[in-house]
Amino acid sequence: MRYRRHDTEFRLLDVPDELVPAVRKAAFTEAHGHWSRSFPAEVAHLDVAWANFQRLMEPALRQIAGLEPVPWQEALSEVCRRLDGAGVDWWLTGSAALAVRGLPISPVDLDLVVADADARRVGDLLLDGLIEPVARVDWFCRWFGRAVLGARVEWAGGVGPGADQPEITDFGPVAAGRLEVVRWEGHEIRVPPVELQRAVSVRRGLVERVRLIDRQPRMTRP
Repeated sequence: MRYRRHDTEFRLLDVPDELVPAVRKAAFTEAHGHWSRSFPAEVAHLDVAWANFQRLMEPALRQIAGLEPVPWQEALSEVCRRLDGAGVDWWLTGSAALAVRGLPISPVDLDLVVADADARRVGDLLLDGLIEPVARVDWFCRWFGRAVLGARVEWAGGVGPGADQPEITDFGPVAAGRLEVVRWEGHEIRVPPVELQRAVSVRRGLVERVRLIDRQPRMTRP
């Protein structure tokens, strides 16, 4: 696999067939024989992110493809150490939020929700692993960034009401208003209510995950 930069666009070329599904899952755009991610010209740390991108993108894609193990515990410990130490307002969602409750699953990444005011600062704190600079987006959130700290870490900043439309999610304002604290590896981590995560899993057709949630005695059933 080769890498090429065109202004603020990071490109992947000659992607092996085994990694193409992972590239799609990572939301790269395909055009003219390459895959790319583009960023606004004014973003901070673009050059650092490009250097990290060339070093860390292939291992991240191999994890997404299930070709390499995902050291999510080590990555989460590092996230807790850095963000809590800096007073960042953040919480954990997605599969990792279930894993820290004891559900026997292996997350492929860490999904964080951070306060609007802290989104760009998280990019500073995770700079050594930053592969996509924190950029303003027109999505369910105002900011989005991506880093690799052994495992992939993605964060959404300034999540708005649109995240809970047309249905309530486990990363929107409703979840944010009902966070619970889980004690994990000496850290206190805020996570969404189990019933919201179960409902999302049902909608996504994650039958096995729903079964595991229902079988976990310490989890609240809807």
